[in-house]
Amino acid sequence: MVDSDRVVGGAKELGGKVQSAVGDAAGSSQDSLEGRYRDAQGKAQQTFGEAKDKARDVADNVGAYANDALDRGSQYAREAYDRGADYARDAYDRGGEYVRGGHRAVTERVEENPMVALLIAGAVGYGLALLLHSRR
Repeated sequence: MVDSDRVVGGAKELGGKVQSAVGDAAGSSQDSLEGRYRDAQGKAQQTFGEAKDKARDVADNVGAYANDALDRGSQYAREAYDRGADYARDAYDRGGEYVRGGHRAVTERVEENPMVALLIAGAVGYGLALLLHSRR
């Protein structure tokens, strides 16, 4: 939308140029001077209107830029969430595999040497009892 100051300023500028030209042609220095003054006034008002238009355009675009930034931020957050969830699932699955593998290894050792396993379990239990009893 064109600002009214641009239109009015353009009209004043044109009118000033005409008045200045007529004053120069007629030899009237007062009309020539008033025409140049009106021309300058019109240019200033037209420039002011252009500045208002630019400011309005920038204000309109700021909202669009903010919405675009919000959309990008939301997209990045969703992608980060999805990657984090994938990493957590992988870690959980690997942890389960490690626990199952450890359980199998301990079970095999206990089945191979049940007496040694019993002695180790007894020693660990005795050591824990000493630690707990000495703290009191």
